[in-house]
Amino acid sequence: MAVQVVVIGAGSLGSAIGGTLSLAGHDVVLITRNRAHVDAVNQSGLRLDDGAVVRVAQPVADTEFQGHRAADLAIVLVKSFDTADAVRAAEPVIGPTTTVLTLQNGVGCEETTAGIVGRERVIAGRTFVGGRIVEPGVVEYGVAGRRTTIGELDGGVTPRIEQIAAMFRAAGMDTDVSTDITAMMWEKLFVNVATGAWSALTRLPYGELSVDPDVEPMAIATVAEAIGVARALGVAVTTTDPAEPWRRAWEGLPAGFQASMLQSVLSGRRTEVDVMHGAVCRGGREAGVATPINDTLWAAVRGLERHLQLVTDG
Repeated sequence: MAVQVVVIGAGSLGSAIGGTLSLAGHDVVLITRNRAHVDAVNQSGLRLDDGAVVRVAQPVADTEFQGHRAADLAIVLVKSFDTADAVRAAEPVIGPTTTVLTLQNGVGCEETTAGIVGRERVIAGRTFVGGRIVEPGVVEYGVAGRRTTIGELDGGVTPRIEQIAAMFRAAGMDTDVSTDITAMMWEKLFVNVATGAWSALTRLPYGELSVDPDVEPMAIATVAEAIGVARALGVAVTTTDPAEPWRRAWEGLPAGFQASMLQSVLSGRRTEVDVMHGAVCRGGREAGVATPINDTLWAAVRGLERHLQLVTDG
């Protein structure tokens, strides 16, 4: 049975996930501010390139929510700092029975969304699916072996969460259900901080970043700090080896694939460093755990953002 899906923020990852669901026969609407991408998708379809095969999906793309019917499932994939504005703008497609799933980076976006649409409407998750728009209408992506985990905010295992997980699996996305989604989101955060700032500051794609002998030990140490913070906060994370998230970040993706933070820097946009490394630093202060590496990376990327803004402003 086809499900009506609206992707709120169909950039690289949103296009990859929305396109994958479209290929599985679901009615998908991609909403993005990228007019060139919208026009290319509507004219020629969405080309999904996994490095071996190019598949063409046929979602509908638009820059506006008006004119589209209410979704069964709305997937929020805007940058974390745009969450509140985007969810409010999506009101035309969020009906009384719409489930809103956030698969965003960092921690806290689920609470922002819940404050707008109601906690009972929201489910949260993490995903290791990767995507990069290489040109309008064309997305380089990785789904095989890239796990997605979703869960109810209260930890319950409900029919709707099982149905959505089954829908994702049927589309080819390795998906499971968690009874502690907060812990799972911290597990994803470990992957984010393994490569996030390091990619932004070095400007290296995963293929080069993953084999750099100087970056690797420091990236692993960055994760170790984050694990220490999570445990001090009482989050029931299961990762014990900080090298595991480092490997998980880039395994299964094309060598030229770029981390989301690097994609933001290269396009001159604001990054999500505040909900990645910044979240570790704030948690460390709350728990009394020192986070010198993440503190340094957070400050360095914020400084880089300031530089990019100065260049943009002329």
